Amino acid sequence: MNTLKCIIVDDEPLARQGLEKYIEQIDFLELKATCKNAMQANAILKNQAIDLLFLDIEMPLLSGIEFLKTRTDAPAVIFTTAYPKYALEGYQFDVIDYLLKPISFERFLQACNKAIRLIPSKKQVNQKEEEQAPFIFVKTDKQLVKLNIKDILYIEAMQNYILFHTETAQVMALVPMKNIFELLSKKDFLQIHKSYIVAKNKVTAISGNQLIVNQKQLPISTRMRKEVVAALTHSRLLKK
Repeated sequence: MNTLKCIIVDDEPLARQGLEKYIEQIDFLELKATCKNAMQANAILKNQAIDLLFLDIEMPLLSGIEFLKTRTDAPAVIFTTAYPKYALEGYQFDVIDYLLKPISFERFLQACNKAIRLIPSKKQVNQKEEEQAPFIFVKTDKQLVKLNIKDILYIEAMQNYILFHTETAQVMALVPMKNIFELLSKKDFLQIHKSYIVAKNKVTAISGNQLIVNQKQLPISTRMRKEVVAALTHSRLLKK
């Protein structure tokens, strides 16, 4: 049976604890994180492949529905809310299920069984779409330059352009950082700062709030440090 990697997003501590206990009882669910708000979830989704969100709706900063409107690549969603009034709008996002608090374990399991039936087909489609090509073309001043993915050490944003750093060269490209990150496999690349993306297998060390790549020290954003360290140390690249 496939395992679904999931996160809980809910501003109520008791609600998070209750969902954690339920998830512990279901062998095909793997809880990767619990979040107090949508912004914490957003940071995790940047760096980890998540299959399923248990998402509350009424939360500070961004509601669950507002959060989904900000993302075009959101995982599958099971809403967990105390408010039935959002059901119609919620289902417009093609959610797996809509659970009303207080949530019984029977109803929770029903929703999860539905998720394990529906998500694998979506994952297979996504895997095909996200297969990393061995190269990309980037636009410089006068031409399109071919870059082999395996040669990229890190990518640096510099005002209105970006620099691709390899072991032998630097290639300047007139393209937004966000557009480049969307082309790269999240399995192989990690954004560590608004101005830096690194190739995970090129990282040799973590030193405080910096990563070492090819003897170059690169800053880790303070708000992203926890997720960056987790993304690296939970892989085969760096072991504790």
